[in-house]
Parts: sequence; C-alpha cells; structure tokens
Amino acid sequence: MANQIEKVLWSIAFPGFGQILNGKLVKGVIFLGLEFLINVKANLNQAIVFSFIGDIDQAILITNYQWVMFYPCIYSFAIWDAFRDAGGGKAAYAYLPCVFSAYFGTLGVVYSTVVVVFGTLLGPILLGLIGLAGGAVLGGIVKTLINSRTNSKLQKITTAE
Repeated sequence: MANQIEKVLWSIAFPGFGQILNGKLVKGVIFLGLEFLINVKANLNQAIVFSFIGDIDQAILITNYQWVMFYPCIYSFAIWDAFRDAGGGKAAYAYLPCVFSAYFGTLGVVYSTVVVVFGTLLGPILLGLIGLAGGAVLGGIVKTLINSRTNSKLQKITTAE
C-alpha cells in the first residue's frame, strides 16, 4: 500500500512521475509531455499565480479555456493510472473517485466565469481544484455505497444457501 500511495503522491505533484517510478517510461513521458503542453497552452502557471494572489479577473482573462479544460482529465487519469500500475485499484469500482474527479474538475473549469461564492468569482484554478477534490470525495462515497450494496446482496445469497 505504501508503494501505491507513493506513486499517487508523485502523480499529484507532477503527472507522469508515478508512471516513471512504476517503470512505464513511455507512458510517463507521454503524461509529462501532455502536462507540459496543456500547461503552456492554457497559461496555467500564470493563472495559478493570479488566483493565489487574489486577482481572479486577471486569472480568467489569461486562461485559455480551450486548453485548460483538458487538464482535470489528464491529471485525474495520470493519478489513477499510476495507482493501478502500482498494484492498486483491484477493488470493484475503485476507479470512480478519479472519474468523478475528472468530471467535476472539468465542470469547475467550465463554470469558473459564472459561479460566485461570497460575492466573488473563484476562477478556473480554485473552482477547478474544488471540483477535483469534491469529485474525488463524491466518487469515493458512490464507490462505497455500490460496494456495500453489492456485498450485502452477496451476503444474503450466501446466507440463504
């Protein structure tokens, strides 16, 4: 389990590192290349800086939305892929937190110019991060509910026999 967590944390830090640590060099280089390409084309680093210093309007202006919408999906998939290649993800529906994370992260980016919280826009970075985290939590809950329901049905079948 520690090996899987290490790969996940490296993938969170930089998509592709987890794959490289797993010995999947080609896949790791592809993820690194995609991360770099999307980062540059979307002006992601500049948007992060403006978001973190509170200049959300400037972050929205410099963000290239046609590129940044790819980032949550690549990011989430790289994390899932590194975890799976490290031996994780064998449980039923283990992929759901990453799928929900990608989906809600992308929704956060898409709606970042219209969602207002406490009288201010959150912007593509903050609302995207909230979507990623919220999606992971929601996906984990859905996975747990599905698995518990499946397990309870299996127990009823086993007990009836």
